[in-house]
Amino acid sequence: MSTAAVTDKRPSTLRAASLPRWTPWAIAAGSLALGIGISLAAGLDSRIQWGLIAAVLFVLGTYGVAARVEGRRQAKDRVATSLVWVAFLLAVVPLVSLIWVTVARGIKVLDVYFLTHSMGVVADTEPGGGIYHAIIGSLEQVGLATLIGAPIGVLTAIYLVEYGRGRLAKAVTFFVDVMTGIPSIVAGLFILSLMLIFEMQPFGFAGSLALAILMMPVVVRSTEEMLKLVPNELREASLALGVPKWRTILKVVLPTSIGGITTGIMLAVARIAGETAPVLLLVFGNPFINNNPFEGAQASLPLYIYQQFANSAGSGAAYDRAWAASLTLIAFVMILNLVARGIARWKAPKTGR
Repeated sequence: MSTAAVTDKRPSTLRAASLPRWTPWAIAAGSLALGIGISLAAGLDSRIQWGLIAAVLFVLGTYGVAARVEGRRQAKDRVATSLVWVAFLLAVVPLVSLIWVTVARGIKVLDVYFLTHSMGVVADTEPGGGIYHAIIGSLEQVGLATLIGAPIGVLTAIYLVEYGRGRLAKAVTFFVDVMTGIPSIVAGLFILSLMLIFEMQPFGFAGSLALAILMMPVVVRSTEEMLKLVPNELREASLALGVPKWRTILKVVLPTSIGGITTGIMLAVARIAGETAPVLLLVFGNPFINNNPFEGAQASLPLYIYQQFANSAGSGAAYDRAWAASLTLIAFVMILNLVARGIARWKAPKTGR
């Protein structure tokens, strides 16, 4: 037998020992079983405590097994991966639990009648009624806020990216940062002070103004980041052809980033759709249908949920209506996010060879 043949059959010494692919799942199952056993032996009744103990055991078990088989260096890498998975589960479990509870409790009274009728003369402690008036109020208030806040936010971002230089741009950026962190109640109090000065009664458009204030900084920040992602070569090529700057922005920059801008606007809309404090101060709530946001008190879904929970003491009907309205609001926000993703994918720049 030749030396080359012997060399080919000799196992490679460069390949280190490696754990099978099913090892993390086995460690996770063992950690979960051991964590439940330790928790029961210690008298712990909370499943959250069970999960935390199992997570700690999973990380420690991963390091111990990997260090013994693959070495300490590879074990550290696996521990880092395990920590990422544990952090992911810690973030997902509350979200899944919230959606599960909302669906389980909100589906009881969520039907066509609930979506197409208002509270009217139905008392909060009585069964029946619906959220039709609240849906109309939310759509009108959020829609008007979007018509006000989205154009102002986009134009402000264009100014900061394309034209902003000097102290004015720094001042605008500073105030945008400040507005991003203001509580929603502050925006409501600002509009309320104006209403008191002019002796105005609660009406839907006042809530839209407060929601627009909360929406604008989000739109500015998201649009600004999208505009910064547009390559400068596109701007330079357009300007080199003699196209004015405003037309370059309108025909080159905005179409290139329109998908990201639309996504940012939709996320801002989803953010303001659940605000309760400004609506409580400015819109005041109304059990009857009011299609005119410029006159009279008006309902909205967040305010309806708050009022039903506040009046649910001793009334299972109000409690069920609150959960059903919460499920409707979650579905509304989810639809907005899906629409934003669809528009972003549709308007994304086409790539090719």
